[in-house]
Amino acid sequence: MDFALSDDQRALQQAAADFARVELAPHAADWDASAFFPVEVIRRAGEAGFLALYVDEAQGGLGLSRLEASLIFEQLAQGCVSTTAYLTIHNMATWMVARWGSEAVREAWMPALVSGQRLASYCLTEPGAGSDAASLRTRAVRDGDDYVLDGSKMFISGAGSTDALVVMARTGVPDSGAAGISAFLVPADAAGVHYGKNEDKMGWKSQPTRLVSFDGVRVPAGQRLGEEGEGFKLAMKGLDGGRLNIASCSLGAAQLALTLARDYLHQRRQFGRELAAFQALQFRFADMATELVSARLMVRHAAWRLDHDDPAASAHCAMAKRLATDIGFNVCNEALQLHGGYGYIKEYPLERLVRDTRVHQILEGTNEIMRVIVARRLFEPDALENLI
Repeated sequence: MDFALSDDQRALQQAAADFARVELAPHAADWDASAFFPVEVIRRAGEAGFLALYVDEAQGGLGLSRLEASLIFEQLAQGCVSTTAYLTIHNMATWMVARWGSEAVREAWMPALVSGQRLASYCLTEPGAGSDAASLRTRAVRDGDDYVLDGSKMFISGAGSTDALVVMARTGVPDSGAAGISAFLVPADAAGVHYGKNEDKMGWKSQPTRLVSFDGVRVPAGQRLGEEGEGFKLAMKGLDGGRLNIASCSLGAAQLALTLARDYLHQRRQFGRELAAFQALQFRFADMATELVSARLMVRHAAWRLDHDDPAASAHCAMAKRLATDIGFNVCNEALQLHGGYGYIKEYPLERLVRDTRVHQILEGTNEIMRVIVARRLFEPDALENLI
């Protein structure tokens, strides 16, 4: 087994690290404080190729693997976790349009989505359908050459500031479960689309989060993604990668927190010695690093499985998302503790890292749901014997 990265992969890492250092890190605290959505910086991320990482080159993307995308998101998150998290969502929505949109839809939308001239939001969660996504109630009723959408979506990243909505809606009869759901590309300014207030969140403040409601929104049937009734399957395929993406953001945040903690332990002196000289703190720091490396290895292993269409990839993505987001938050929290009172004030980035990583344990499927996905896989025949 070769865990080494290739020269090309290291070059991708460095390009992302450079972008994070120049375009993200200097502004992250201000964006957080003012709840500012940095659209122009996001468009520059598009110019660098970061808005269509795993979209095929034929569609204008970089055609990278999920592993390579993970490497990039981990580096970008060290500049700004919140903004990078939005980039992952745009990547997921854009990939779905490229993969399942009609030729006409791809021609009309992909160039602008890839470049960042148009931004996308992913609309699955509803006020009454979170973890049980298959129970969603937003309706899409066929009317001639159109579908008419009615319903609402909750906690939608970028909503109100983006141009395209990838929407999951029920085309089957009520209570038809996952089989009755279809996916649509809806222009964000379509008649009948309305937006709620920008939610005042604990973290992720550099991206807006709003309720989106659909009141008789007419969508041409040609803007359906995939076949009718395939929407839930497409959404779950998107979320496999989305879970790795958010896990990678947690890795980046934890890496930054670990680096800051190391530097602080060398700089801060108590009782005549550097804090780094106290064995209790050395052990604590070693545990943080060990856990971070374990999470990174699991994320990369899950990405490798997804890249190779492994039948167990979904379970491994769920494992990786659960582990990396739990560890990422814990490492950031421990790093804040090692900073003492300084970690709690906004002059230092630790409190922002803690706030921004906390939501990673909730979105893209809560970590409790990740356990459900893993357990279902483990009870299949021979699953335990073939975990690795």
